[in-house]
Amino acid sequence: MTLQEFFTRHPRLALGLSGGVDSAYLLAEAVRCGCRIQPYFVDSPFQPRFELEHARRLCEEQGVELKVLPAQPLADENVRQNGPLRCYYCKKQVFGAILAAAKADGFEEIIDGTNASDDASDRPGMRALEEMRVYSPLRLCGVTKAQVRQASRELGLFTWNKPAYACLATRIPTGTAITTEVLQRVEAAENELFRLGFSDFRVRCVGDTAKLQLPAAQFSKALEQRKELVKALKPQFAAVVLDLEPRGEE
Repeated sequence: MTLQEFFTRHPRLALGLSGGVDSAYLLAEAVRCGCRIQPYFVDSPFQPRFELEHARRLCEEQGVELKVLPAQPLADENVRQNGPLRCYYCKKQVFGAILAAAKADGFEEIIDGTNASDDASDRPGMRALEEMRVYSPLRLCGVTKAQVRQASRELGLFTWNKPAYACLATRIPTGTAITTEVLQRVEAAENELFRLGFSDFRVRCVGDTAKLQLPAAQFSKALEQRKELVKALKPQFAAVVLDLEPRGEE
């Protein structure tokens, strides 16, 4: 099945729009195929501000209205305590909000941007999507991340080469309770790395230490700007360390 065939079979859809590469491409393809698509962005402390800005820009460029839904995933003890199934409970809350809003707007079917390259065995959040009957067209049609990027580039989407950016909660080690304050510190630290010209990185929170995960090509830049990095991150963390294992795409 092709995406065109999928959208022909499902002409009215609600989309969980993250602002990332995959859901951005889905939005553009749905519009191109003549699907009646309603994107929703779930705004929570887990999402950095730039993702919302990107989602708004995407919708403006595609000529569709974005609906922003506020959420507080940390109100759920299962999410706050950050156990192995945190993503499962978080997805339940996030897509539960989308399902409720979509139903009120007259949409019965929901889609998300999971692609054929995503490993379902390592993503408990996918189980939540299956239980809520959320469709993943890219996965169903066998569209990989590489194909999404290539097609996005051909469509002129600004997201085509955007690095993968998992939610801020992934920066906290499993088993360590998540707080809004810690998420804000991580976001502030990552904003500083963006400002200094780094990309495709993570700032992992290990107690009061920021562990920087960078692509191998940026190691020399980090060493050259060592003093600037430490100065920029010290307001948020007592110590800054560099992970010598290069970061791979999530």
